Amino acid sequence: MAKRDYYEVLGVAKNASEDDIKKAYRKLAMKYHPDRNQGEKAKEAEEKFKEAKEAYEMLSDAKKRAAYDQYGHAGVDPNMGAGGFRGGPEGFGGFAEAFGDIFGDIFGGQGGGAGGRRGAGGAQVYRGSDLSYAMEITLEEAANGKEAQIRIPSWEECETCHGSGAKPGTSAKTCPTCAGSGTVHLRQGFFSIQQTCPHCHGSGKIIPDPCVTCSGQGKLKKTKTLEVKIPAGIDEGMRIRSAGNGEPGTNGGPPGDLYIEIRLKKHDIFERDGDDLHCTVPIGMVTAALGGSIEVPTLGGAAEIDLPEGTQHGKTFRLRGKGIKGVRSAYPGDLYCHMAVETPVKLTEHQRKLLKELDESFKKGGDRHSPNAKSWTDRVKDLFK
Repeated sequence: MAKRDYYEVLGVAKNASEDDIKKAYRKLAMKYHPDRNQGEKAKEAEEKFKEAKEAYEMLSDAKKRAAYDQYGHAGVDPNMGAGGFRGGPEGFGGFAEAFGDIFGDIFGGQGGGAGGRRGAGGAQVYRGSDLSYAMEITLEEAANGKEAQIRIPSWEECETCHGSGAKPGTSAKTCPTCAGSGTVHLRQGFFSIQQTCPHCHGSGKIIPDPCVTCSGQGKLKKTKTLEVKIPAGIDEGMRIRSAGNGEPGTNGGPPGDLYIEIRLKKHDIFERDGDDLHCTVPIGMVTAALGGSIEVPTLGGAAEIDLPEGTQHGKTFRLRGKGIKGVRSAYPGDLYCHMAVETPVKLTEHQRKLLKELDESFKKGGDRHSPNAKSWTDRVKDLFK
Protein backbone atom coordinates (compact mmCIF):
# COMPACT_ATOMS: atom_id res chain seq x y z
CA MET A 1 0.00 0.00 0.00
CA ALA A 2 1.44 3.37 -1.04
CA LYS A 3 2.27 5.81 1.72
CA ARG A 4 0.17 8.92 2.06
CA ASP A 5 1.72 12.31 1.58
CA TYR A 6 3.26 13.47 4.86
CA TYR A 7 1.67 16.90 4.60
CA GLU A 8 -1.69 15.26 4.01
CA VAL A 9 -1.17 13.01 7.05
CA LEU A 10 -0.60 16.00 9.32
CA GLY A 11 -3.21 18.14 7.59
CA VAL A 12 -0.89 21.06 6.86
CA ALA A 13 0.14 22.94 3.75
CA LYS A 14 3.52 22.39 2.11
CA ASN A 15 4.64 25.84 3.21
CA ALA A 16 3.63 25.22 6.83
CA SER A 17 5.99 26.51 9.50
CA GLU A 18 7.78 24.28 12.00
CA ASP A 19 5.41 25.47 14.70
CA ASP A 20 2.35 24.59 12.59
CA ILE A 21 3.77 21.11 11.96
CA LYS A 22 4.43 20.58 15.64
CA LYS A 23 0.92 21.73 16.61
CA ALA A 24 -0.65 19.45 13.99
CA TYR A 25 1.29 16.43 15.22
CA ARG A 26 0.48 17.20 18.83
CA LYS A 27 -3.21 17.25 17.98
CA LEU A 28 -3.03 13.91 16.15
CA ALA A 29 -0.90 12.33 18.87
CA MET A 30 -3.51 13.28 21.42
CA LYS A 31 -6.32 11.94 19.25
CA TYR A 32 -4.77 8.57 18.36
CA HIS A 33 -2.77 7.88 21.51
CA PRO A 34 -3.26 4.19 22.57
CA ASP A 35 -4.36 5.19 26.04
CA ARG A 36 -7.31 7.01 24.49
CA ASN A 37 -8.27 4.32 22.02
CA GLN A 38 -9.20 0.93 23.35
CA GLY A 39 -11.22 -1.98 22.01
CA GLU A 40 -12.12 -2.17 18.33
CA LYS A 41 -10.50 1.15 17.42
CA ALA A 42 -7.16 0.33 19.02
CA LYS A 43 -5.54 -1.21 15.92
CA GLU A 44 -6.64 1.57 13.56
CA ALA A 45 -5.58 4.24 16.06
CA GLU A 46 -2.16 2.63 16.44
CA GLU A 47 -1.59 2.70 12.68
CA LYS A 48 -2.64 6.35 12.44
CA PHE A 49 -0.44 7.19 15.39
CA LYS A 50 2.58 5.56 13.74
CA GLU A 51 1.78 7.31 10.46
CA ALA A 52 1.57 10.72 12.14
CA LYS A 53 4.75 10.02 14.06
CA GLU A 54 6.68 9.19 10.92
CA ALA A 55 5.33 12.25 9.11
CA TYR A 56 6.32 14.54 11.96
CA GLU A 57 9.79 13.04 12.22
CA MET A 58 10.43 13.73 8.55
CA LEU A 59 8.93 17.19 8.29
CA SER A 60 10.35 18.52 11.57
CA ASP A 61 13.91 17.94 10.32
CA ALA A 62 14.98 20.62 7.82
CA LYS A 63 17.29 18.32 5.80
CA LYS A 64 14.80 15.46 5.59
CA ARG A 65 12.00 17.83 4.71
CA ALA A 66 14.05 19.32 1.88
CA ALA A 67 14.82 15.82 0.55
CA TYR A 68 11.16 14.85 0.81
CA ASP A 69 10.00 18.02 -0.95
CA GLN A 70 12.39 17.31 -3.83
CA TYR A 71 12.16 13.53 -4.21
CA GLY A 72 9.06 12.51 -2.27
CA HIS A 73 9.16 9.31 -0.23
CA ALA A 74 12.12 8.08 -2.26
CA GLY A 75 14.22 10.92 -0.88
CA VAL A 76 13.84 9.66 2.67
CA ASP A 77 13.49 5.91 2.12
CA PRO A 78 16.42 4.08 3.81
CA ASN A 79 16.22 1.40 1.13
CA MET A 80 16.77 3.87 -1.70
CA GLY A 81 20.53 4.35 -1.26
CA ALA A 82 22.44 7.50 -0.43
CA GLY A 83 19.38 9.72 -0.74
CA GLY A 84 17.77 8.07 2.27
CA PHE A 85 18.63 7.86 5.94
CA ARG A 86 19.38 4.95 8.24
CA GLY A 87 16.12 3.24 9.19
CA GLY A 88 14.98 1.16 12.10
CA PRO A 89 14.15 2.20 15.64
CA GLU A 90 17.66 3.50 16.21
CA GLY A 91 17.89 5.37 12.92
CA PHE A 92 15.08 7.85 13.06
CA GLY A 93 17.76 10.55 13.05
CA GLY A 94 17.05 12.45 16.24
CA PHE A 95 13.45 11.29 16.61
CA ALA A 96 14.01 10.48 20.29
CA GLU A 97 14.56 14.15 20.99
CA ALA A 98 11.50 15.18 18.96
CA PHE A 99 9.48 12.45 20.66
CA GLY A 100 10.52 13.71 24.08
CA ASP A 101 9.78 17.30 23.09
CA ILE A 102 6.27 16.57 21.83
CA PHE A 103 5.28 14.24 24.62
CA GLY A 104 6.80 16.54 27.21
CA ASP A 105 4.19 19.08 26.09
CA ILE A 106 1.34 16.57 25.97
CA PHE A 107 1.97 14.41 29.01
CA GLY A 108 3.85 16.78 31.31
CA GLY A 109 7.42 15.76 30.51
CA GLN A 110 7.03 12.01 31.06
CA GLY A 111 8.68 11.20 27.77
CA GLY A 112 11.36 13.82 27.63
CA GLY A 113 14.52 14.72 29.46
CA ALA A 114 12.86 15.90 32.67
CA GLY A 115 13.61 19.48 31.82
CA GLY A 116 17.28 18.87 31.10
CA ARG A 117 19.41 19.83 28.13
CA ARG A 118 22.68 18.51 26.86
CA GLY A 119 25.94 20.09 27.99
CA ALA A 120 29.21 20.34 26.15
CA GLY A 121 30.20 16.81 27.21
CA GLY A 122 26.92 15.29 26.00
CA ALA A 123 25.52 14.62 29.49
CA GLN A 124 22.14 15.97 30.55
CA VAL A 125 22.22 19.39 32.24
CA TYR A 126 19.59 20.12 34.87
CA ARG A 127 18.55 23.27 36.69
CA GLY A 128 18.84 23.12 40.48
CA SER A 129 15.82 22.86 42.75
CA ASP A 130 14.24 25.94 44.32
CA LEU A 131 14.51 26.49 48.07
CA SER A 132 11.95 27.94 50.45
CA TYR A 133 12.73 29.97 53.59
CA ALA A 134 10.08 31.11 56.10
CA MET A 135 10.82 34.53 57.61
CA GLU A 136 8.80 35.85 60.55
CA ILE A 137 8.61 39.64 60.88
CA THR A 138 6.67 42.09 63.04
CA LEU A 139 3.76 44.20 61.80
CA GLU A 140 5.91 47.33 62.11
CA GLU A 141 8.63 45.74 59.97
CA ALA A 142 6.04 44.72 57.39
CA ALA A 143 4.66 48.26 57.26
CA ASN A 144 8.00 50.07 57.08
CA GLY A 145 10.19 47.47 55.37
CA LYS A 146 13.58 46.31 56.60
CA GLU A 147 16.90 44.82 55.62
CA ALA A 148 17.66 41.46 57.13
CA GLN A 149 20.34 38.80 57.06
CA ILE A 150 19.47 35.13 56.75
CA ARG A 151 21.62 32.01 56.70
CA ILE A 152 20.87 29.53 53.96
CA PRO A 153 22.44 26.25 52.80
CA SER A 154 25.11 26.59 50.15
CA TRP A 155 27.63 24.42 48.32
CA GLU A 156 31.35 24.97 47.94
CA GLU A 157 33.86 23.15 45.77
CA CYS A 158 35.65 20.37 47.62
CA GLU A 159 39.23 21.46 48.27
CA THR A 160 40.47 17.87 48.35
CA CYS A 161 39.36 16.80 44.86
CA HIS A 162 38.89 20.31 43.43
CA GLY A 163 35.36 19.50 42.33
CA SER A 164 36.09 16.30 40.40
CA GLY A 165 34.55 14.02 43.03
CA ALA A 166 37.38 11.52 42.50
CA LYS A 167 40.02 10.55 45.02
CA PRO A 168 43.27 12.47 44.42
CA GLY A 169 45.38 10.60 41.88
CA THR A 170 42.31 9.02 40.21
CA SER A 171 39.73 10.29 37.76
CA ALA A 172 36.12 9.75 36.77
CA LYS A 173 35.27 7.33 33.94
CA THR A 174 32.65 7.35 31.26
CA CYS A 175 29.46 5.65 32.39
CA PRO A 176 29.19 2.27 30.56
CA THR A 177 25.39 2.24 30.82
CA CYS A 178 24.71 5.46 28.89
CA ALA A 179 28.10 5.86 27.17
CA GLY A 180 28.47 9.29 28.73
CA SER A 181 25.17 10.75 27.50
CA GLY A 182 23.56 10.78 30.92
CA THR A 183 20.34 9.29 29.53
CA VAL A 184 19.01 5.91 28.50
CA HIS A 185 16.15 4.99 26.16
CA LEU A 186 13.44 2.61 27.29
CA ARG A 187 11.33 0.97 24.61
CA GLN A 188 7.78 -0.23 25.09
CA GLY A 189 6.23 -1.35 21.82
CA PHE A 190 6.60 1.54 19.42
CA PHE A 191 7.32 4.01 22.23
CA SER A 192 10.83 5.24 22.91
CA ILE A 193 11.13 7.05 26.24
CA GLN A 194 14.24 8.92 27.29
CA GLN A 195 15.10 8.83 30.99
CA THR A 196 17.98 9.84 33.24
CA CYS A 197 20.60 7.10 33.46
CA PRO A 198 20.05 5.22 36.75
CA HIS A 199 23.75 4.34 36.99
CA CYS A 200 25.36 7.77 36.79
CA HIS A 201 22.21 9.80 37.60
CA GLY A 202 22.61 11.96 34.51
CA SER A 203 26.23 12.97 34.97
CA GLY A 204 27.54 10.71 32.20
CA LYS A 205 30.42 9.62 34.44
CA ILE A 206 31.06 7.23 37.28
CA ILE A 207 33.70 7.55 40.00
CA PRO A 208 35.36 4.23 40.92
CA ASP A 209 37.34 5.81 43.80
CA PRO A 210 35.29 8.67 45.26
CA CYS A 211 36.87 11.44 47.29
CA VAL A 212 36.55 10.66 51.00
CA THR A 213 36.02 14.31 51.91
CA CYS A 214 32.95 14.94 49.73
CA SER A 215 31.91 11.30 49.10
CA GLY A 216 32.25 11.81 45.36
CA GLN A 217 29.98 14.83 45.07
CA GLY A 218 32.79 17.26 44.31
CA LYS A 219 31.20 19.82 46.64
CA LEU A 220 30.53 20.29 50.34
CA LYS A 221 27.43 21.69 51.96
CA LYS A 222 28.00 24.93 53.83
CA THR A 223 25.91 27.85 55.01
CA LYS A 224 26.13 31.40 53.79
CA THR A 225 24.72 34.71 54.93
CA LEU A 226 22.39 36.46 52.52
CA GLU A 227 21.26 40.08 52.64
CA VAL A 228 17.52 40.39 52.07
CA LYS A 229 15.53 43.59 51.54
CA ILE A 230 11.94 43.36 52.79
CA PRO A 231 9.79 45.92 50.92
CA ALA A 232 7.46 48.20 52.87
CA GLY A 233 3.85 47.01 52.87
CA ILE A 234 4.58 43.30 52.42
CA ASP A 235 1.86 41.02 53.78
CA GLU A 236 1.42 37.54 55.20
CA GLY A 237 2.02 34.79 52.64
CA MET A 238 3.87 36.96 50.11
CA ARG A 239 7.15 35.65 48.72
CA ILE A 240 10.42 37.34 47.82
CA ARG A 241 12.45 35.69 45.05
CA SER A 242 16.22 35.61 45.34
CA ALA A 243 17.45 34.42 41.96
CA GLY A 244 20.25 31.86 41.84
CA ASN A 245 20.34 31.12 45.57
CA GLY A 246 18.63 27.74 45.38
CA GLU A 247 20.18 24.30 44.97
CA PRO A 248 23.06 24.07 42.47
CA GLY A 249 22.38 22.59 39.04
CA THR A 250 23.63 19.25 37.77
CA ASN A 251 26.43 18.96 35.21
CA GLY A 252 26.91 22.71 35.04
CA GLY A 253 23.21 23.53 34.98
CA PRO A 254 21.97 26.84 36.46
CA PRO A 255 21.08 26.97 40.16
CA GLY A 256 17.52 27.19 41.38
CA ASP A 257 16.02 30.18 43.17
CA LEU A 258 15.36 30.94 46.82
CA TYR A 259 11.83 31.97 47.82
CA ILE A 260 11.46 33.80 51.13
CA GLU A 261 7.94 33.35 52.48
CA ILE A 262 6.72 36.06 54.84
CA ARG A 263 5.01 35.24 58.14
CA LEU A 264 3.66 38.00 60.40
CA LYS A 265 4.01 37.76 64.17
CA LYS A 266 0.85 38.25 66.19
CA HIS A 267 0.60 41.88 67.29
CA ASP A 268 -0.44 42.90 70.80
CA ILE A 269 -2.79 45.64 69.58
CA PHE A 270 -3.47 45.50 65.84
CA GLU A 271 -4.87 42.95 63.44
CA ARG A 272 -4.14 43.37 59.76
CA ASP A 273 -6.73 42.91 57.02
CA GLY A 274 -5.07 43.69 53.70
CA ASP A 275 -4.03 47.34 53.92
CA ASP A 276 -6.42 48.05 56.82
CA LEU A 277 -5.75 47.71 60.54
CA HIS A 278 -8.20 46.90 63.33
CA CYS A 279 -7.85 47.43 67.06
CA THR A 280 -10.08 47.20 70.13
CA VAL A 281 -10.10 50.28 72.37
CA PRO A 282 -11.37 49.78 75.94
CA ILE A 283 -13.27 52.78 77.37
CA GLY A 284 -14.88 53.32 80.73
CA MET A 285 -18.63 53.42 81.27
CA VAL A 286 -18.59 57.08 82.23
CA THR A 287 -16.49 58.06 79.22
CA ALA A 288 -18.89 56.19 76.95
CA ALA A 289 -21.89 57.90 78.55
CA LEU A 290 -20.53 61.45 78.64
CA GLY A 291 -18.36 61.35 75.54
CA GLY A 292 -15.14 63.24 75.10
CA SER A 293 -11.75 63.03 73.45
CA ILE A 294 -9.70 59.84 73.82
CA GLU A 295 -6.26 58.88 72.56
CA VAL A 296 -5.84 55.76 70.39
CA PRO A 297 -2.66 54.10 69.09
CA THR A 298 -1.59 53.95 65.45
CA LEU A 299 1.54 52.53 63.84
CA GLY A 300 2.78 56.09 63.40
CA GLY A 301 2.04 57.29 66.94
CA ALA A 302 -1.03 58.39 68.91
CA ALA A 303 -4.19 59.89 67.41
CA GLU A 304 -7.33 61.39 68.94
CA ILE A 305 -10.96 60.36 68.56
CA ASP A 306 -13.90 62.50 69.71
CA LEU A 307 -16.47 60.21 71.28
CA PRO A 308 -20.04 61.39 71.08
CA GLU A 309 -22.20 61.27 74.20
CA GLY A 310 -23.76 57.84 74.65
CA THR A 311 -21.16 55.83 72.69
CA GLN A 312 -22.24 52.19 72.70
CA HIS A 313 -20.14 49.06 73.05
CA GLY A 314 -18.91 47.88 69.62
CA LYS A 315 -19.10 51.31 68.01
CA THR A 316 -16.42 51.57 65.30
CA PHE A 317 -14.49 54.69 64.37
CA ARG A 318 -12.55 54.90 61.10
CA LEU A 319 -9.28 56.79 60.83
CA ARG A 320 -8.50 57.29 57.15
CA GLY A 321 -4.96 56.68 55.98
CA LYS A 322 -3.79 55.26 59.31
CA GLY A 323 -3.45 51.72 57.99
CA ILE A 324 -0.64 50.26 55.87
CA LYS A 325 0.40 51.19 52.33
CA GLY A 326 0.67 47.81 50.58
CA VAL A 327 3.43 46.96 48.13
CA ARG A 328 0.96 47.32 45.23
CA SER A 329 -1.19 50.10 46.67
CA ALA A 330 -1.19 53.76 45.76
CA TYR A 331 -2.57 54.88 49.13
CA PRO A 332 -2.45 53.51 52.68
CA GLY A 333 -5.40 51.71 54.17
CA ASP A 334 -7.48 52.80 57.18
CA LEU A 335 -7.47 52.09 60.91
CA TYR A 336 -10.72 50.82 62.44
CA CYS A 337 -11.05 51.38 66.20
CA HIS A 338 -13.72 49.21 67.85
CA MET A 339 -14.97 50.57 71.19
CA ALA A 340 -15.23 48.12 74.10
CA VAL A 341 -17.19 49.63 77.00
CA GLU A 342 -15.95 48.19 80.29
CA THR A 343 -18.10 47.61 83.34
CA PRO A 344 -16.38 48.82 86.54
CA VAL A 345 -15.19 46.16 88.99
CA LYS A 346 -14.07 46.08 92.66
CA LEU A 347 -16.35 48.93 93.69
CA THR A 348 -16.15 50.62 97.08
CA GLU A 349 -19.30 50.98 99.19
CA HIS A 350 -19.49 54.64 98.31
CA GLN A 351 -19.28 53.83 94.59
CA ARG A 352 -21.97 51.18 94.94
CA LYS A 353 -24.23 53.72 96.63
CA LEU A 354 -23.65 56.23 93.88
CA LEU A 355 -24.43 53.68 91.17
CA LYS A 356 -27.63 52.67 92.91
CA GLU A 357 -28.70 56.28 93.11
CA LEU A 358 -27.85 56.67 89.45
CA ASP A 359 -29.88 53.59 88.59
CA GLU A 360 -32.89 54.92 90.52
CA SER A 361 -32.68 58.17 88.60
CA PHE A 362 -32.59 56.22 85.32
CA LYS A 363 -35.75 54.34 86.31
CA LYS A 364 -37.53 57.58 87.01
CA GLY A 365 -36.57 58.78 83.56
CA GLY A 366 -38.33 55.89 81.87
CA ASP A 367 -36.92 54.14 78.83
CA ARG A 368 -35.21 57.10 77.26
CA HIS A 369 -31.85 56.17 78.79
CA SER A 370 -31.84 52.60 77.43
CA PRO A 371 -33.68 52.56 74.07
CA ASN A 372 -32.00 49.35 72.90
CA ALA A 373 -32.93 47.50 76.08
CA LYS A 374 -36.57 48.63 75.73
CA SER A 375 -36.69 47.42 72.11
CA TRP A 376 -35.18 44.06 73.06
CA THR A 377 -37.62 43.61 75.97
CA ASP A 378 -40.56 44.27 73.67
CA ARG A 379 -39.32 41.64 71.19
CA VAL A 380 -39.00 39.07 73.99
CA LYS A 381 -42.57 39.76 75.13
CA ASP A 382 -43.86 39.34 71.57
CA LEU A 383 -42.05 36.03 71.31
CA PHE A 384 -43.97 34.49 74.23
CA LYS A 385 -47.43 35.90 73.47
